[in-house]
Amino acid sequence: MANLVNVESVSKSYGERMLLDDVSLGVGEGDRIGVVGLNGGGKTTLLEVLAGLGAPDSGRVSRVRDLRLRVVTQRTTLPEGSMVRDVVLADYAAEHEWAADARVRSIVDGLGIAAIGLATPTATLSGGERRRVALAAALVAELDLVVLDEPTNHLDVEGVRWLAEHLLARKTALVVVTHDRWFLDTVCGRTWEVVGGRVEQYEGGYADWVYARAERARLAATAEEKRRNLARKELAWLQRGARARTSKPRYRVEAAEALITDVPEPRDGVELLAFAKRRLGKTVLELEDVSLSVGERTLLDHLTWRIGPGDRIGLVGVNGSGKTSLLRLLAGDSQPATGRRIEGKTVRLAHLRQELDDLPGDLRVLQAVEEVAARVTLGKYELSASQLAERLGFPPARQWTPVADLSGGERRRLQLVRLLMAEPNVLLLDEPTNDLDIDTLQQLEDLLDSWPGTLVVVSHDRYLVERVCDAVLALFGDGTITHLPGGIDEYLQRRAVQLDSSAPGDRRQEPDSPNGQPKVTAAQWRAAAKELAKLERRLDTLHEREAVLHDALAAAATDPDRLMELNAELKALLVEKDDVEAKWLEISETVE
Repeated sequence: MANLVNVESVSKSYGERMLLDDVSLGVGEGDRIGVVGLNGGGKTTLLEVLAGLGAPDSGRVSRVRDLRLRVVTQRTTLPEGSMVRDVVLADYAAEHEWAADARVRSIVDGLGIAAIGLATPTATLSGGERRRVALAAALVAELDLVVLDEPTNHLDVEGVRWLAEHLLARKTALVVVTHDRWFLDTVCGRTWEVVGGRVEQYEGGYADWVYARAERARLAATAEEKRRNLARKELAWLQRGARARTSKPRYRVEAAEALITDVPEPRDGVELLAFAKRRLGKTVLELEDVSLSVGERTLLDHLTWRIGPGDRIGLVGVNGSGKTSLLRLLAGDSQPATGRRIEGKTVRLAHLRQELDDLPGDLRVLQAVEEVAARVTLGKYELSASQLAERLGFPPARQWTPVADLSGGERRRLQLVRLLMAEPNVLLLDEPTNDLDIDTLQQLEDLLDSWPGTLVVVSHDRYLVERVCDAVLALFGDGTITHLPGGIDEYLQRRAVQLDSSAPGDRRQEPDSPNGQPKVTAAQWRAAAKELAKLERRLDTLHEREAVLHDALAAAATDPDRLMELNAELKALLVEKDDVEAKWLEISETVE
């Protein structure tokens, strides 16, 4: 069967850097291809050349006649002066036309377009909402091929699952760049790895790619011994700890077993627990009869929770459910309304926040790391400052870059390096995978595997939670914390039940809610949902402005007057953000 797109001997450079070097490949009908590689390695460039958004320096790209193709990249723009309806439903003259199409209705609901509002001007949308609208507009069309660049970036766990199920149900060919490993494994039947100007091609999704890369490295006996061992260790975890990750044809079981016979389990739980108890004693962190509120909304209601030595906990919940507030309470950065927080005497706590804390802009990367410590012991590893920085994405040449010149993602990684150099025995991590590529994620997980301490992680990355955590707990908005023996799958099942029970139709069937309060009318529910969407747009806008201010603070490190001005603006923004979040929590109670 002829390919939809053929790429023949294509080369493309950026300045003196060769991103694609004599690359040849093709996309066939029904192919679902995941594209992986290091940040800045050429993945987006490959998509743009493939889709015709950019011309190669040399080589040829051919497409079948009348190819129905849509592209959604991180640079996709929406028409000026348009409304959401104009973009998403441009091919439908009347509402009843698209409303009668179950597929289109599923897209509008699944990507949250209805919550945004079809009559909303696109000019007022946040960056995340604009990406979702562009994605919905592409998926609504009848297509032969869809090309997506990081489509899961602005989706929560439930949205990522919906998108995976939608793409699997279609016969449309797909080429997608994503760092979401669960999504890769669930959706993709082939994997392209962009590395060193080449595109290495593998059969299968993420798990198959990990195996094939490890096997290729073993057979070639390459000099990249560290990378090979890391891939083999990841394979061992995938083979032993995560059943039925993919229904795709597997490589021979005998070959896989031979490859991992000498690879230990990712974690020796007994050894780590014993070490943690020696370092931490019996008491680590405890919340005793604690209540916590944001505005008038109660997040925790007389909760007692004891976190012990060696506990490794993943914390999940919808945006606004209080995960970050709970981490701040555990860290001692905020105080409960009732009850008390207890911290063990031997605890050395480190808290990775979502906000980019001030870093020494007058130093270079390695100097900023060595400012904390010259060497560190993390479980079985003893590393120098340079070695740890390299493992988390700073190669030797990059270690002499001024901190003030780092991107937001690099500043995030530097925060993590400095935090680990302090040798904490309790780690609180709030979305640690933001801006990390797959190789850096593997390095972080490898470090955490052998880290003998207590760990609490808030993350939407299912692979990270499943890999480094032994227990999953959820915030469902009922004032307590729920243990989920079934992990994130159980969380998604419970959320589905929760959403079904809160639908407007169900409200009309029962006059009263379980707590005795009157049920809202359908009109009240629609008004609340509209207000909730408005508040979510404002929160997204505030989040984006906050990121801009953090970058501006870093750039103004040598200008005291500018620093004071920016700091005052940031404080005012954070106050407004807290107020909007409080309103969101209050109204979400009506909607849910």
